[in-house]
Amino acid sequence: MNKLLLGVLLSLSLAASAQVYVSKDAQGNPVYSDTPPADGSVTEKIEIRNTNIATPPPLIPTSQAAKKEQAGKDYAVTISSPAQETSIPMGPGNFTVSASSKPQASKGQTLRLYIDGQPWGAAHSGGSWALTNIFRGAHDLTVKLVDANDRTLATSDPVRVYVHRPSVNFKNR
Repeated sequence: MNKLLLGVLLSLSLAASAQVYVSKDAQGNPVYSDTPPADGSVTEKIEIRNTNIATPPPLIPTSQAAKKEQAGKDYAVTISSPAQETSIPMGPGNFTVSASSKPQASKGQTLRLYIDGQPWGAAHSGGSWALTNIFRGAHDLTVKLVDANDRTLATSDPVRVYVHRPSVNFKNR
């Protein structure tokens, strides 16, 4: 048993004092090896230093770990109504937008509706907006889940709607 332990310790000490030999080949290119060349043409002997050792980071207290876990959550926001490429029929341009987030928005988190990249109304924890008097044309709707510091946690895929409204340019004949 003692001989085995001595052999292991001796091999570890030899590995720690490893060397690199540099010699030149026939074309003058450097050749690196861990054994000296047989012809004895060593031009340089490089001593390898001990490897760097990094200490692990300190453990995170559980309250901070919970905050990091919340920050690392994968949130998803989806607009359930209206569907993509929906046409809002001729009228005053009124319709409802419904959205949800997974996981559900927690305390301090709100949903915010954007129409054509501009915020619409106030952010709130509910996922429904009653829109009135939306101008005619194509509009892209998105909903963002934001935290108490107004940082975006997730954004829905855009939904395009087409609002049809009467026009004074096309009078009934």
